[in-house]
Amino acid sequence: MNEQVARNVVLVRAIESADAKHEVLSDDDRKYASRSAKELAAWQAADGKTAVTQHHFLQQRSEQILKRLGERSPAFGAFATRRLGLGGLWLALPFLALMGGAAIDRIADPHRVDLLSAPFLLIIGWNLLVYLFMAVWALIPGKRHGWAGPNLLRRLSVGKAAVPRKLPAPMADGLAAFMAEWAALSEPLTRARLSRTIHLSAACFALGAIASLYARGLLTQYVVGWESTFLDAREVHTLLSWLFVPAMSVFHFLQGFSLAEIEQLRFGRTVSAATGARWVHLYGATLLLLVVLPRLLLAGLAAWRARRLARHFALDLDQPYYRKLADSIGAGTPALLRVLPYSYTLDEARDRGLWALAASALGAQARVQLRPAAPYGVDPKEGLRDTALDDAGVTVTAALFSLAATPEKENHGAFLDYLSKHVRRGVAVLVDESPLVERIGEQPDDARLAERIALWRQFCSFHGTSATVVNLARPDKYPLELGAGLALPELR
Repeated sequence: MNEQVARNVVLVRAIESADAKHEVLSDDDRKYASRSAKELAAWQAADGKTAVTQHHFLQQRSEQILKRLGERSPAFGAFATRRLGLGGLWLALPFLALMGGAAIDRIADPHRVDLLSAPFLLIIGWNLLVYLFMAVWALIPGKRHGWAGPNLLRRLSVGKAAVPRKLPAPMADGLAAFMAEWAALSEPLTRARLSRTIHLSAACFALGAIASLYARGLLTQYVVGWESTFLDAREVHTLLSWLFVPAMSVFHFLQGFSLAEIEQLRFGRTVSAATGARWVHLYGATLLLLVVLPRLLLAGLAAWRARRLARHFALDLDQPYYRKLADSIGAGTPALLRVLPYSYTLDEARDRGLWALAASALGAQARVQLRPAAPYGVDPKEGLRDTALDDAGVTVTAALFSLAATPEKENHGAFLDYLSKHVRRGVAVLVDESPLVERIGEQPDDARLAERIALWRQFCSFHGTSATVVNLARPDKYPLELGAGLALPELR
């Protein structure tokens, strides 16, 4: 799945999730899009002589839905087709760097080749420091982020993130959710593109300085020399010898220099054009070898990585929304919902309700793995010792609590914290209200029920997850909508 297809799929998912009441996309719209996508995906697979895949289906379905929404709302259609982010920046920065490099040499002294040229020494020194920083950074264990902050990456990914006006509320909410999710999903790709552009800009800056140096030499007789308050000729000779040794080692046609020559050039005496040309070649070759070529190599590596990420965009298709759609065409393996009850034993009716909720959230073929309940007050490690929390075959792991219980940090909280640390894909939290409803009865304005639900939601939020209230005795009371799925951390 490439970047554009992934963008369309995530956009459709965000709108469907926000449109819980089916105000923007009716049931007929969704069913029609799925039927059409299934047929188009079959034709696409037949043309390529391959089997129908989840990628084919999601691509065709998202295109169908976006086309229909664009016909109903021109403002949305314009948003769906425009490029996100600051695309012009990728070309503008290298061009501005090239012009800046050409200008910095002219600002320093347009009629002189200074052997201790501050602009050239700064360009070389800065790039060497960057290489050192990159080498050290690559050796730091556990690093996750580079120098670019999340706000900059978000701006580069989605631009101003302005939602078009005069859109229905579900559509506007969906677009806002999409831009937040897309900024997070596209972060690796944006980092690669930013790295490519920064390295290319640094190479262009040095190229601009080299081009300016040679261009002015065609029409100008350079004055070559150096001056310093604190350095004598021997120290300047040592500095320049170290500076130019890589270029002279690679480009054998470059002439060396002696201490006597450095002493003679003090205070900027005018020398022949041939001598001036030698120093131009030395600085030009040094910039080429130490700045331009390494930066172009780094830019090429970053461009290769960005192109690979754009062609194979990382989208987690094991999430409930995509699993349910895949189940509708028989693609992929059935989803598996693993339920870990805490101090709560399910009867047969509630077990059936759990299977019904799994089918609603993960597809009709979804399976449920109900583990034995962890006793109240037991150490989580002891209570879950027979459960392989890192099982790759599990689609969703859900902790199940009874709403009749009062959440306690040292018991329910410890259970949640342990799961959050050891379950790779995140933990969903199901809170079954049916035991409390049976105890106190259910009234339309029952404040006790609402108060207990609010308490559990606040408690789960404190422990870094979200509570999904269900009624296992009446699973149709709180259906888990397509796109809403279970409240996993990565889906919020």
